[in-house]
Amino acid sequence: MAQLLDKAKEFVADKIAGVEKPEADLTDVSIKNVTRDSADFHSVLEVRNPYSHTIPIGEISYSLKSAGREIASGTMADPGSLKANEITKLEIPLKVPYSILVSIMKDIGRDWDLDYEMQVGLTIDLPIIGNFTLPVSKKGELKLPTLSDIF
Repeated sequence: MAQLLDKAKEFVADKIAGVEKPEADLTDVSIKNVTRDSADFHSVLEVRNPYSHTIPIGEISYSLKSAGREIASGTMADPGSLKANEITKLEIPLKVPYSILVSIMKDIGRDWDLDYEMQVGLTIDLPIIGNFTLPVSKKGELKLPTLSDIF
């Protein structure tokens, strides 16, 4: 009986390993708006759903780091669902207070850009598999607006 159970587990594991899973990519990280007290960053997560039915998204967790420090993080609970057989674009807004930007001014001051690393965890509920977190990360640099851009 134990051998039969082991073979059944092995069969299911092989079938699940071959199942196509959704794929995600961070396509854009940019500064959307600048006010006197903060900078609003904006990122776009594109997720390709290979299934013929929609998939509910449990949550999106995110972290924006610069100069080895986390400058923004959070979660978005229940941001919707992934459309069937399509690419769904999910917008992730981030607000970074100027006090934090000033604290990493050493990195910014050299070339007036922000070297960043954005990490996103997209948790979706896949049939049979259950909750599945798709990790996505992107490194890059953002050119910061000058004072003349603000006023």
